[in-house]
Amino acid sequence: MSQIYGYIRVSTREQSEDRQIMALAACQIPQNNLFSDKQSGKDFNRPAYQRLIKKLKPGDLLIIKSIDRLGRNYEEILEQWRYITKEIHADIRVLDMPLLDTSIYRDLTGTLIADIVLQLLSYVAQSERENIHQRQAEGIAAAKAKGVKFGRKKKPLPKDFNEWYLRWRRREITAQELSKHLDLHITTIYQRAREQGLPFVSMTKKE
Repeated sequence: MSQIYGYIRVSTREQSEDRQIMALAACQIPQNNLFSDKQSGKDFNRPAYQRLIKKLKPGDLLIIKSIDRLGRNYEEILEQWRYITKEIHADIRVLDMPLLDTSIYRDLTGTLIADIVLQLLSYVAQSERENIHQRQAEGIAAAKAKGVKFGRKKKPLPKDFNEWYLRWRRREITAQELSKHLDLHITTIYQRAREQGLPFVSMTKKE
């Protein structure tokens, strides 16, 4: 006997699933057939989703409120859609997008429409990702042109940095004592000493 399943996803534990639960409530889905993840949609490595996929059988119906609840990587959505409908031979219904309902549009035209819609969504999502990356790159370039510095701010050097560094150069103290006193890793000390124009000691040199 065919089963109806529902899948719900929110990105964080602070977000509420209420809107999705209300939307799926009208579909008469048995409570134990509802699967929910509180996890990012970047991929499909989600525990509830993986349990759901293992339960799906030919003729079953999977209902989701919107396509982005399935995931936000449309290339993987296309692959999952193909796997569910073509390999498992189950159906998918997207409530917010009636054209994406393989339980109704089973003929060639319906399949073609669903494929076109999914491909279009994939193209739009990919274009938006590329636009975001381009805007980020342009923003960073503009900020750098204005003299904005990126990266973690350097820790101020202790006032006696030069004194202790030169003491180490004269072999009055060990590298371990120097690092402990300045509260800096020895490689950081080398780098900051160069910046200060102090005599550089090769790391391969015997201490």
